[in-house]
Amino acid sequence: VDALEASRHFFEFLGHTLLAQQPIVRVREAGVAEPALDAPLASVSRMLGRLADQIEEGRERDEFLEQKQRIKALQAGVNEWLTLGDSDHVYWAERTGRRQTVITLRSAPIDVAPELRRRLFASRTSVVCTSATLALGGQIGPFAVRLGAEEARTAVVQSPFDFVSNMRVYVAGDVPLPSAQDARLSLDALADYIAFCAGRVRGGSLVLFTSYSDLRAIAAMLAPQFHAAGRPFLQQGADLSRTELTKQMRRLGNAVLFGTDSFWTGIDVPGEALAQVIITRLPFDPPTHPITEARCDHIRDAGGSPFNELTLPDAIIKFRQGIGRLIRTAGDRGLITILDARVLIKAYGRLFLGCLPQPEFVSINRDSRNEKFRPFA
Repeated sequence: VDALEASRHFFEFLGHTLLAQQPIVRVREAGVAEPALDAPLASVSRMLGRLADQIEEGRERDEFLEQKQRIKALQAGVNEWLTLGDSDHVYWAERTGRRQTVITLRSAPIDVAPELRRRLFASRTSVVCTSATLALGGQIGPFAVRLGAEEARTAVVQSPFDFVSNMRVYVAGDVPLPSAQDARLSLDALADYIAFCAGRVRGGSLVLFTSYSDLRAIAAMLAPQFHAAGRPFLQQGADLSRTELTKQMRRLGNAVLFGTDSFWTGIDVPGEALAQVIITRLPFDPPTHPITEARCDHIRDAGGSPFNELTLPDAIIKFRQGIGRLIRTAGDRGLITILDARVLIKAYGRLFLGCLPQPEFVSINRDSRNEKFRPFA
């Protein structure tokens, strides 16, 4: 009971102080809170040890000892977080959960390469890394360096799918880029294009966002329109889990699904139920996220370019993962619709277009889209 009460007060304190203004905060100095959990957790650990000592060898004793080790690990983890115990790690706190009421303490290595090289790749165990999105520009070298696997043998295998025949790519060149001055104008333009493109496709459309705020704002604009047209509309963060939303999309056959982050990867909806992927914005990670910020600092301190070495490669990988939601079987076909004009006007845009499995694309705007935007029959 004492440990539970101490835990409640500890996390409430962090919520009211560290996380009062922002949902994610990097911790740069030790001692943002008192080590109020140390004594209660140590007491629980000792109690579990005493209970285990009173029992003969067997499953119940093993369970007590296992729980004791878990409590000790929690105690050590909280203490490391409070003291910023590892200079090679970044530490932060964030609000999680559907209602943002769960306070979570997190840490991560700034550079994973040394640890993976020592623990994994330098061992005598065979290791195979495989994915559809490891290579950048046909080269796996940058990925191998970041993982500490510079000496690994690599190979790039071409896909068996006929993307040239089964994928059409459209790029909208007239959607304003988001800015503080015309944020509403940008959202209105996105909503207009999403309604048009989803309405022209007979099957389902997966609309990928890079922020929950944009997703919610445009969902509020378009949900009534989709419902009035009899079009099933699904939204991440409403009632259903990602698994349930994916099942619903498969079952309904012509749903419009709004998703962010986790929907860029790992969902599998073959056939006409997913006939279009709409990319609302290029998936650059927020530069203020603690991990991104710390890794950018690390690269900058080493004399490198954070944008070219981290931000851009990560965005291209995630972009490719989003594109990969479309063609899941040899018989699939559909559209990739990109609503971010930066692929046309920025120097790095060619790198995004160059990683598309379909080398040809059609540029559209509001004046030409009725004629040029042509879904498969």
